[in-house]
Amino acid sequence: MLPPLLVAALSLPVHAQGRWKDIGKTSSGNSVYVDPRSVKTVNGIVTARVRVRFEPPVQTPQGAWTTSQHLAMFDCAKSTIAVKESVYYINEKTNKVAERKVNAQPGYGPALKGSLSQVALDYLCKK
Repeated sequence: MLPPLLVAALSLPVHAQGRWKDIGKTSSGNSVYVDPRSVKTVNGIVTARVRVRFEPPVQTPQGAWTTSQHLAMFDCAKSTIAVKESVYYINEKTNKVAERKVNAQPGYGPALKGSLSQVALDYLCKK
């Protein structure tokens, strides 16, 4: 059984836990965040968990996506990214997931200008 204090901490909304650092906005005005504790660099490749809050939510057949989180690798020397995992939330606070994708063999590609990946690449690879 978990201690009551740990249960209370785990039940706090994601933004209230102070886990995410605001790193900018996409070209459409969506806020982009990085989990500073997730940032690791090995052989010039930066791996980090990034998040975007959709303002307004994106309407899909599964429901309205309010946020998404991505575990990605950033090759700063080549300015490319590879996404290992993506999770799209209908309600992140209650952990209601609309879609989860895990790439068994992620491939690197360019970041689209103004996108979440470009904002994260610029932040994580600044010199």
